[in-house]
Amino acid sequence: MPYLTTAAEIRSQIAKYTKSKTLWIDTEVADYKSRNPRLSLIQILDHPQDMTGDSVYILDVLNKSDVIAAFIEQIMMNESIEKVFHNASYDLKLLGNKKAKNITCTLEMAKSIPYHILPLPNYQLKTLGNVLCNFYGIDKQEQGSDWGIRPLSDEQLEYAYFDCIYLAQVHSKLLALQSQVITKPETEDLSVLSQKYTEVEQQKKLINSEFDYLQERLKKAMQIQNVSETEYYQLSGYERKSVKVKFTELVRLVENENIDLDFTITLTEKLQKELGRNLEQLDVDIEKTSVWRLITKSQEEDVKND
Repeated sequence: MPYLTTAAEIRSQIAKYTKSKTLWIDTEVADYKSRNPRLSLIQILDHPQDMTGDSVYILDVLNKSDVIAAFIEQIMMNESIEKVFHNASYDLKLLGNKKAKNITCTLEMAKSIPYHILPLPNYQLKTLGNVLCNFYGIDKQEQGSDWGIRPLSDEQLEYAYFDCIYLAQVHSKLLALQSQVITKPETEDLSVLSQKYTEVEQQKKLINSEFDYLQERLKKAMQIQNVSETEYYQLSGYERKSVKVKFTELVRLVENENIDLDFTITLTEKLQKELGRNLEQLDVDIEKTSVWRLITKSQEEDVKND
């Protein structure tokens, strides 16, 4: 688990990474709560199968702006190298921002996978590691430690090493899950898909019904018992205020006060019907969109019989 501290050895390692296809990267930031955060460490793994940490390099770049600039130019801006981060938007603030190319974010990957396939309480790397990889010993205690001090403690360095390992393993599991999500509509088995859809639709109706029922019971019970908060929920209320005016009154105000209210009004089917032929006198913009919906055969028969 090499820990590189001199500019020369860091530059040499950066040059080696320019030949990599994929890099799993994490960072530690000093003064991250201040207005002037400083990049402290860049941790990099280029062998995702390594579970020992021997392939993880820690680059100590604190107060080495020239070295950071070289890393951004040679690695972050290099389109041929895939850079994998968790919550990439955070790391990119100090690693090139929009100049960075070919970035993969495991946080965004996890969010893109439907909840029924990946049911999680949150999308933290620790949670993903627990659920996907059975990493139950992930210790995040050092995450908020002082990364601006030198020398760093052994605990800090150990924490920095293993985050890249967790990241690589989580990335691999997410890629496998994504393959389950990506489908080809042209080759779908419509019979199997329709049957599955019907089963889930029935489950949804039951769950929605029970959810609405329990929600109303809970709200009424909390109101009557004058309880504003339980272990799981907080009850909040507000008054909804609607301001209504006759359209003729609005027209009169515009004409008399010379108020500019030149905005578009969407004409509902009811308004169009009431306007009748007068609609032809208006300069209207018509937007058409295609709307598709699934109707069960029983619903279709009901519509025909009505």
